[in-house]
Amino acid sequence: MDDLGFAPDRIQAGAPAAAGRRILIVSDAWLPQVNGVVRTLSTIAGELRAMGHVVEVVGPDRFRTIPCPTYPDIRLSLFPRRRLAGIIAGFAPDCLHIATEGPLGLAARGWAVRRRIAFTTSFHTRFPEYLQARTRLPVGPSYAFLRRFHNASAGTLVATASLRDELAARGFTRLVAWSRGVDLSRFTPEPRRDWVTEHGLQRPIFLYVGRIAVEKNIPGFLDLDLPGSKVVVGGGPQLAELKARYPNVVFAGPFSEAELAAAYAGGDVFVFPSLTDTFGLVLLEALASGVPVAAFDVTGPRDVLAGTNGSVGAVGDDLRAAALSALDADRSSCRAHAERFGWRACAQTFLDALVPLAS
Repeated sequence: MDDLGFAPDRIQAGAPAAAGRRILIVSDAWLPQVNGVVRTLSTIAGELRAMGHVVEVVGPDRFRTIPCPTYPDIRLSLFPRRRLAGIIAGFAPDCLHIATEGPLGLAARGWAVRRRIAFTTSFHTRFPEYLQARTRLPVGPSYAFLRRFHNASAGTLVATASLRDELAARGFTRLVAWSRGVDLSRFTPEPRRDWVTEHGLQRPIFLYVGRIAVEKNIPGFLDLDLPGSKVVVGGGPQLAELKARYPNVVFAGPFSEAELAAAYAGGDVFVFPSLTDTFGLVLLEALASGVPVAAFDVTGPRDVLAGTNGSVGAVGDDLRAAALSALDADRSSCRAHAERFGWRACAQTFLDALVPLAS
């Protein structure tokens, strides 16, 4: 017996619920964290429940935790193995999905591998590049660890086709392209926040929304020589440093969900300077708000803007040129492009990739 009174070694796949499957998702990124991984998983869980499935998400909120070095807002679970085994046994899932490669993900993977139980994973974050940005360590060993982690699964879901190709070249196997969605009822072109009146700014308004952290390459945006004004929305470990370095930039801080849509819509161009994101949900949120996007030609922006021919923004090696070009994009075309990305289709792709525990 473990500390919750369950006998993990006797677990069997649970009988399917009358309306669908019992799906367990294990993730080191979960509420109250605010990031793309959490937003994706929480939305997918809601969609799957609406489709008739029983979904449970196990995150760090159920364990003793410590703050992540260099990023205290993220909590890391301490010694989760026994408790996690009990949670899995109590839920008796039909399918197991491991979303992250942290302490909880490692514990879930170890549990499944020891019992020869099939599971799926997803690749959300370029941790090798994030680690390199903070420590200058080479990415090779980190990718070797991630490759070993994911290749034990029956399938690894990745955000874009270009990321799938990149990981395949690094030796990852059984990769499945899994796009993202956007809440079209929440992110709309109207109403718009009046950044000009509120802060005495000049148009055009070049806007960034997201985590304020070194891996996001935000100085790549703030250093650009652009007309008008720059606004940054969000919080994170680099916020105080950047506010001191860029006194002419408006740092609005994090917004509530109710305020965020209008904040997007009040911008003229959404500038996304990241070189390491695997998708960038904020791109879809900006487009749904009628705001064109400017970004580097990398995985994520390259895929989201594929085939648009400049009608909803621009990607390229010159971020300043892309930002200026995006000023000519059409706001109604931005909204129309975002409407192609639905969460229900995203949830169905996730569902189709799942495998029974006994596979």
